[in-house]
Amino acid sequence: MLALIAVWLACFFNYKPFIARGQRAVVQVMAADREQCQEIMNYVKGFLSESKMLRRLVESSTAKWVRLTNSISIEVTTASYKTSRGRTVVCLLADELAFWSSDDTSSNPDTEVIAAARPSMLTIPNSMMLCASSPHSRRGALWQAYKKHYGQESDRVLVWQADTLTMRPHAPDYIRAEIDQAYQDDPSQASANFGGLFRIDLEQLLSIEALDAVTSDERERPYMPQFNYSAFCDPSGGGSDSFTLAIGHRENGAAVLDLVREKRPPFSPEEVVAEYAAELKSYGISSVKADRYALEWVREAFKKQGITLEHSEKSKSEIYRELLPLINSKKCELLDHQRLHQQLLALERRTSRSGRELIDHPVNGKDDLANSAAGCLVCMSTRRYRYDASLEWVGGPSERSYAAERLSTVMAMKGL
Repeated sequence: MLALIAVWLACFFNYKPFIARGQRAVVQVMAADREQCQEIMNYVKGFLSESKMLRRLVESSTAKWVRLTNSISIEVTTASYKTSRGRTVVCLLADELAFWSSDDTSSNPDTEVIAAARPSMLTIPNSMMLCASSPHSRRGALWQAYKKHYGQESDRVLVWQADTLTMRPHAPDYIRAEIDQAYQDDPSQASANFGGLFRIDLEQLLSIEALDAVTSDERERPYMPQFNYSAFCDPSGGGSDSFTLAIGHRENGAAVLDLVREKRPPFSPEEVVAEYAAELKSYGISSVKADRYALEWVREAFKKQGITLEHSEKSKSEIYRELLPLINSKKCELLDHQRLHQQLLALERRTSRSGRELIDHPVNGKDDLANSAAGCLVCMSTRRYRYDASLEWVGGPSERSYAAERLSTVMAMKGL
């Protein structure tokens, strides 16, 4: 559909009064990745080549663009705030906008891409921005547009929302059967893919107000000998994920974050381990916890540096779940670290097919820093209970005597 509209706008309108001599205006189609871009370009070329009238307009073409004799080019690019600048855009078509990155830590968050494209459209009267997508989580540019403009009849922005069978009323029976089965398997997913509804099972875990309330103005805290320090790391082999470390201590009943480190790829894992081991030793730490999925080489690498690595008993989702009450009840203190805050705010709470709650980063997002910081804070806040054999916690002398007698009887019965 986007390809058809791109061809129609490029071929059947006269933009020459609005462009300078020798200048080319652009119908720009943006998608999340190269494969989607190529799919759209194949459709564009198909529409042009199958029409004798339109075929004569084609001046030249490549895998990424088609130049027409009327000074218009149709281009497909991946979503980037850089590629949408410095040109005259008669139309921007955004494909699957809901699945562009909406994480502020991304190099190309969707809101920035859309904002960067708007100035390029100002010189063309009635220039159009068309965003087509299945809905996803209630965040990002698509959700913001929906929330602001849906149902506003007098508004210059039209939001069209419809389910698959409304748009395809004559769909064959096998498609209807597939849709029915999808609703049975996963109602939340099917309502987005086929129902045109934003997913209510994907929610932001933390509010910016709650996070700001536990954030100090310090970027890092030095070692202080009166405290015992703990650490948590999220290892990486140096491919696509960052290798992160967090160090903290307990003070006045709260878990306090003192240091966070992130090494982004590419890097040498052994060198990062040596660097982090030095940081740990400077805080008097001889052991560090790690994500439960950390590979064995991480344990061995830290061991060579004189640091013991222990795998966390909790999964990442469990750690994030336990972080929430710490932040909401102000039982922790964070550092002034922008990237860490962005990752924490991007965390999503969703429900799996089995009904189990999962907490993780959004699609195409990152949470390496958030994982280490949350792991450090939660591990420091986990209470370890030990049985008090003195029985001092029992009421008065008579109660303690009775409790001791009962305990002796039970132990005797078990042969202890």
